[in-house]
Amino acid sequence: MSAAIAAGPGRARLDWRGHRLELLPQRAVWDPEQKLLLLADVHLGKAETFQAAGIPLPSDGDGGNLNRLLALAHGLAPERVVVLGDLIHSRLGLTVELRQALAALPELLGCRLQLVGGNHDAGSWLDGLPAEPAQAIGPLWLSHEPGQPPAPDLLNLCGHLHPVAVLGQGADRLRLPCFALDPQAGQLQLPAYGDLTGGHPCPPTLRRWVIADDQVLALP
Repeated sequence: MSAAIAAGPGRARLDWRGHRLELLPQRAVWDPEQKLLLLADVHLGKAETFQAAGIPLPSDGDGGNLNRLLALAHGLAPERVVVLGDLIHSRLGLTVELRQALAALPELLGCRLQLVGGNHDAGSWLDGLPAEPAQAIGPLWLSHEPGQPPAPDLLNLCGHLHPVAVLGQGADRLRLPCFALDPQAGQLQLPAYGDLTGGHPCPPTLRRWVIADDQVLALP
């Protein structure tokens, strides 16, 4: 695996056994060879889920997440968009409006939309968008939770962990979403795509790229 180098405005490049991936500041991964756009942990309907529990959160987050995805797709023209689990937050947040938006999403994206099922997607039925098992696409093993690829030459791209890097100390401490690579395990953790997701610190022993000021920056 070679070092990450610049791959375009704000992006970083990752080469895995000769296969190029681009880490995007929009918290997604672009595979230009397979024309594949990958993201994880969108958690649509999270505000509505909290509202059902009596917690007053505004309901405008989903539009921002979906518009960001549409802008990415229109700029990159992927042949397929794959969500690596937790597209939705829970059945409580699956409003009629959200179901309609998801039904229209493939046409708006201009390509196939695919969902690798996550724990939050379990038990929810989405018209035309079944939750699929972990699977290989080219040299990539796509899953929601981190797992061991079935072949050692595959790179596992996964979500679920919502990795963030904690920088600094005390009042000067920052928590930044990050991509985290474990080259020994053959695993790349994607940051949570959704805006209302929070994050969990990942070990500094992993190779990390933080997202700051619309740039993907490699940490030493």
